[in-house]
Amino acid sequence: MKRRIASWDNGHSTPDNFYGPLLCDAFGVSAAELGLNHSTGHDATLLDASYPASPDAAIKAVGQLWRADLNGYEPLLQAEPSEPAWSEASLRWLVAPEPSIPRQARDGARVGLGDIAAIRTTADMFAQMDDQFGGDHARHAVVQYLSRDVVPLLRGQYTEAVGRSLFSTVAEATLLAGWMSYDACHHGLAQRYFLQALRLAQDANDRRLAGSVLSAMSHQATFLGRFTQAATLARAALMGISPVATPTLRAQFHAMEARALARTGDVRACEAALTAATKALESRNHDDEPEWISYFDEAELAAEAAHCFRDVNSARQAVAYAENAMSGNHVRSDFFATMVLADAHLRAGDIEEACRVALDALDLGEQLKSARCVSYLAEFRRDLSQVDGGSTVRDLQDQAREHRLWVAADAQVGH
Repeated sequence: MKRRIASWDNGHSTPDNFYGPLLCDAFGVSAAELGLNHSTGHDATLLDASYPASPDAAIKAVGQLWRADLNGYEPLLQAEPSEPAWSEASLRWLVAPEPSIPRQARDGARVGLGDIAAIRTTADMFAQMDDQFGGDHARHAVVQYLSRDVVPLLRGQYTEAVGRSLFSTVAEATLLAGWMSYDACHHGLAQRYFLQALRLAQDANDRRLAGSVLSAMSHQATFLGRFTQAATLARAALMGISPVATPTLRAQFHAMEARALARTGDVRACEAALTAATKALESRNHDDEPEWISYFDEAELAAEAAHCFRDVNSARQAVAYAENAMSGNHVRSDFFATMVLADAHLRAGDIEEACRVALDALDLGEQLKSARCVSYLAEFRRDLSQVDGGSTVRDLQDQAREHRLWVAADAQVGH
C-alpha cells in the first residue's frame, strides 16, 4: 500500500479502481478533485460551466476547481469552453437583484482586513510574474495558494463588510487565475474561473470588477473565434457598469468590442468603438480609477487598435499603431504588439522588415511561457509561408531555429 501511494504521489501511476474511491472517501473530495480520471456524477458537476446560483455555491465550486486543477485533472484541463455559459453569465449578472450578503459562518477561521491585504499582495506578486514570464510560469503556484490558503478564509467567520471585501479580493485573484489559464490555452478551465470570479464580484457588489471579468471573457471569445459573442460580452460589460463606470474602464471595454467587430469585418462599427475608446481614455482621472485597471494606457489602447487594423487589412494603420504600442513595462503585451507589427509589415508587402521585427519579438519573448504567444508566432509563420521571401525568410529561419517559442510553434505550423 505504501509503495502504491508513493508511486502515485511521485506521478508514476494513479490509484486503481479500488484505492481511488477509498482515497476520495478518506479526504472527503471527489475523484476529479484528486486528479483522478474516474468519472462520477459529482465529477460531472465539476465540469459544468453554469453560473453559480448563490455565494455558497460559488465558494464550493471555486474550491473544487482549484483543487482539481492543482491535482492535474485532465478532463478539466482539456475542457472546451461553453458558448451558452457566456450568455447565461452576462444575462444573470445584468438582471441580478441586490447582491447576496456573504453568509455569516459560525465556525472556521476568523477573517480580518489583514488577511485580505495578504491575499491582495500575494496576487499582485503573481500578476507581475504572469506579465513578465507568461501564464504558464506560475499558474500552478497561484492555484496552490488559492486552494490551500484562501479556501479556509472563504469558509471562515467574517462580518458583512469584511465579507464583501474578501469576495472582491478573491474575485480579482480568481480572475488572474483565469487569465493565466487562458494564456496557457486551458480554455474551458479559464472560462470556469471567469464565471466564478464574476459571481464573487457580484456578491461583493463590485460592479467595476464584474465588468472587467466580462471584458476578459470577451477577450477570450475573440481569441477563440466567437466574435459575435465577444462583442456582446463587451457591450454587457459597458451596460452593466454604467452607473459606476470610469473612463479607463469604458475605454477598455470599447476596445474589446472593437477587437471583436474587426474580426467580423464590420470596419465602420470597429472604428466607431475605437473612437469611443480614445475619447474615454482622454478624459480619465487616475485618482478615480481602480488600481487593477491602471495598466490600460495609451500604449495598451494603441496595441488594441493595431490588432483591429491588422484584422481589417489596413496594414499601414496597423503599423502606425503597433509602433506606438511598446510600453517597455509589460513583456508579454510588448511581445504581442511586436508580433502584430511584424504581421502588419508582412501584409503591407515589406517582407524584410516583417522578418526583422519577428526576430525582435523572439528575443523579447524568450522568457515567456505562454501558449498564446506561441499561437501568435505560428500564425505569422503560416502567413509567411504563403509569400516568396527567398533568402530573407531563410535568414530568419536560421536565426530563429534555436529560440524556444519558434521551436514550440513548429507543431502548429507542421514543421
